[in-house]
Amino acid sequence: MDSKAVSWLNGFMGVAIFAGSLPATRVAVLGMDSFFLTGARAVVAALLATIWLLVGRVARPQRADLPSLALVGFGVVLGFPLLTALALQYITSAHSIVYLGLLPLCTAVFGVILAGERHKPVFWGFSILGSLVVMTYAAQEGLDAAWQGDLYMLAAVVVCGMGYAEGGRLSRRLGGWQVICWALVLSAPFMFVMMVWFWPQSVSSVNASAWLGFGYVSVFSMFLGFVFWYRGLAHGGIAAVGQLQLLQPFMGLGLAAALLGEAVHASMIWVTLGAALCVAGARRFAS
Repeated sequence: MDSKAVSWLNGFMGVAIFAGSLPATRVAVLGMDSFFLTGARAVVAALLATIWLLVGRVARPQRADLPSLALVGFGVVLGFPLLTALALQYITSAHSIVYLGLLPLCTAVFGVILAGERHKPVFWGFSILGSLVVMTYAAQEGLDAAWQGDLYMLAAVVVCGMGYAEGGRLSRRLGGWQVICWALVLSAPFMFVMMVWFWPQSVSSVNASAWLGFGYVSVFSMFLGFVFWYRGLAHGGIAAVGQLQLLQPFMGLGLAAALLGEAVHASMIWVTLGAALCVAGARRFAS
């Protein structure tokens, strides 16, 4: 299998794992505090990352890499998990998944800003059109009843795109799994304090479903998914492989309906499909 195919396969594996993140987070926040969930999932993932780094005898990152790793940590270790957990207190996971249609655009924009990628004007035309489709849906369906959830999701998509792009750029030199491992380790002290500060008064009061959701986002969403995802971005291109995120809403909507019994309205499917077609057009003209 050639390197390009391997990059896309890694990217697909990452997206498939991430597809379960929002439904699992939705289950978890029904039984535990959002801040505790964010801190605890990062601490668990950091422990796994530490073991992986020690077993692999990986050299420490250079001092010049620390700001980039901090940016990755802010985007994908703290920002996206916390903002989505807060959003899912107001909206269903099916509703929140629609916003993932904006992730390819955000990732591509930060790929230009942080990694110096360049694309044709037609690329940006398709990308902006897809974003407008998603935003129009949000204004009509979500802002009337749960505007807090919509705003949290918008912020989450922005910081996630930033973390994806910077992690993809840094992975070209450090390696995909090394980037997420070091980002988790460096973020661990702050996330540990958050976990302890928001520790539930009675752990026994947290139901089994919430713990299962917590386990998934800690091991798969926070760690294993990034091992594949950053490897794909590093070798296949941030904007190009980033388009695989278009599959995530479809997978996520299916999981929300199958596992949580949430209603998936026809409008959600049409909006997701519209965004997918727009960003697929952008992919054709990406450099």
